[in-house]
Order: sequence, then C-alpha cells, then structure tokens
Amino acid sequence: MQLIGLLAVGVAAGLLSGLFGVGGGIIIVPALALLFGMTQQSAIATSLMALLLPVGLLGVMEYYRAGKISGENIWIGLVIAAGLFGGAYFGAKIATHLSGEILRKAFAVFMGIVAFHLWFK
Repeated sequence: MQLIGLLAVGVAAGLLSGLFGVGGGIIIVPALALLFGMTQQSAIATSLMALLLPVGLLGVMEYYRAGKISGENIWIGLVIAAGLFGGAYFGAKIATHLSGEILRKAFAVFMGIVAFHLWFK
C-alpha cells in the first residue's frame, strides 16, 4: 500500500468530515475495501485505528482480541489519522463558507456516488 494513497484517504476523510460530519464508516472503510483491497473486517478495524483516540479505542481492542487487526492495520490507521488531522481543518474551513442548502445537496450527491460504487462493485 502506498503511503501517499493512504494519506490521501485520511485527507479526504478529514475534509469530508469537516464538511459533512462523516468519516470512518462512509469514507475510510469503503476506500480501504475498494481502493486497497482490504476485507470488510480489516477495513473496519483499520478505520477504528485511525479514529482511535477520539472514538475507537474499545472497538480496536475487541478487534485485536479477536485477531482481526494486525500491526500493519495499526500502522495504516495511524497514517490515515495524520491525513484526517489536516483534512478536517480544511473541510471545516470550506463548509463555513457554504450555504446550508448547498452543503446539504453536496452531501446528497456524495452519498449517491458512494452508494452507486458499493452497489455495483
């Protein structure tokens, strides 16, 4: 897996998190599964690792106990977290300059694109 690609996933998740309040389940998990070929469980565990400090500690611990997360998943999650940090700032900066209506419609378009890719993958 490429460092730049993983960092880009983190930046995208942070940007969209700042814009729409979404991240792990809607951005990171599909990106890891569709772009990097991870299994669903591995993608979820890696996403939780990226979100570890704010929300995922107990979930990561359970996946680790079940043997569903590896050292590689932890490393990947930390790289994505670095992208989330900067991306969320810029997403919030953009969102504060958009009207509520434009933001709502942009989110709907984004969700439609994700749904299309998940349905036809």
